[in-house]
Parts: sequence; structure tokens; C-alpha cells
Amino acid sequence: MLRSLVLLLLLANGGYYAWSQGLLQPWGFAPHEQAEPQRLQQQIRPELLRVLTDDAGKAQRSTPAPASPRPAEPVAHAEPVAAAEPDAAAAAKGECLQAGLFDAAQADALRHAAAALPAGSWRLENATLPGRWMVYMGRFADADQLARKRSELRELGVSFDRPNAALEPGLSLGRFSTEEAAQRGLTQLNAKGVRSARVVQERLDMPGFVLRLPQADAALRAQVLALRGALAGKELRPCA
Repeated sequence: MLRSLVLLLLLANGGYYAWSQGLLQPWGFAPHEQAEPQRLQQQIRPELLRVLTDDAGKAQRSTPAPASPRPAEPVAHAEPVAAAEPDAAAAAKGECLQAGLFDAAQADALRHAAAALPAGSWRLENATLPGRWMVYMGRFADADQLARKRSELRELGVSFDRPNAALEPGLSLGRFSTEEAAQRGLTQLNAKGVRSARVVQERLDMPGFVLRLPQADAALRAQVLALRGALAGKELRPCA
């Protein structure tokens, strides 16, 4: 009886195996095949599908996702600038230079010396050196009084300088181009505690002459500088 039961179970298992594997399909015995062809048709490039191993999957999960790119900031493009090239014509013409102020006697000597320069390359022009005003303290009776005033000004935090020789011994507390500006400077000094200062005109308007070279190239400049005595120590400088 037991042998028959075992044999029956073996036959049943063998038949189920044959049925599940489709070996009995030619005789009409086979499991129902579940297929969805429409899903296969909807797949997009299935050949790109890659199966990761467990180690590869962990590595990919631990790798941070790349940050989304920031929008590019606008870059200002400068217009191409042509390289500066020296203008040969302008260099040949030279630059405007002047020297002065010369008084009448100095102007006569310069006029005589400059006669050797190329015609039309120079001229003497009338000019006036404007006057100058000063906040002044003095004159002092002696050097001791001058020293005491200097010490007082240092304590007040007021700067000072020497005046011109005609106002010695004394102290200059500031020089100004106009009397009004000098008066404002004096008011500010009074607010600091300065009491004995006053406004004086240090220099009167000074008429004279200015040597002007409208187009001085290197050669003309060298010729003029050779007239050292006639220039009376005045330096050439760009025209104002």
C-alpha cells in the first residue's frame, strides 16, 4: 500500500513538472501564458538597461548627484580698443611750453637772446602774477617773543610758517589767493583761540612777461634751455 502511494506521488510530481514546463503542450495540456505585447512595444531603448551588482549599486547611491548648473552670468564684452600709436605729425609739432614771470629788464635780455631762435617759434606775452594774502602774526620785538608765540601756537594745534623777509620777525598762519579767503581763515583761527593775528597782503599784483613756445619740439626745447642766463632761473613748463 505504501509502495503504491509513493509511486502515485512520483507520477503526480512528474506530470506537474511536464505540464509546468510546457512538455504536454502538443497534447493541449500547458499553463496559460501571460504576455502583454503592448508593453514590449512601449519600451524605449531597452538595450540601455544596465543591471547593477550590489557593490555597484551602493557606490552609486553614495555618490552625490551633480548640482544643477547655475545660470551663466552675463559677461560684459568691451569693445576692442585700438592700440595707441604715437602720432608722428603731432610729435613733430611738439607741445606748448612757457616760462616766467619775467620783469621788464629780464624780458629785454630774453628778447635779445631769443632772436637766435627760429622765427615764429616763440613770443613774449604780457602777464600778471596775482597778489597773495596772508594771515600774519608779528612783528615781534625779539627772538624770545617769537619763540613764546610759536609755543602757544603749538599748544593750540595751529600750524605756522615763516613769512617773507619784509615781514620778519613774524609768523605766517596761512596764505590765500584772495582777501576774502584770508578773512575766512582768520575767523577759523580765532575760533581756536588765536587772538593777535591779522590779514595782510603779502604780495601785490605783479605785472610782467611770459615766454611762450606754442609748438616746442625736442630741438627747440634744447635751444631754449641753452639760453640759461637769459631764462633767469625760470623753468619751462606746460602752458596753463
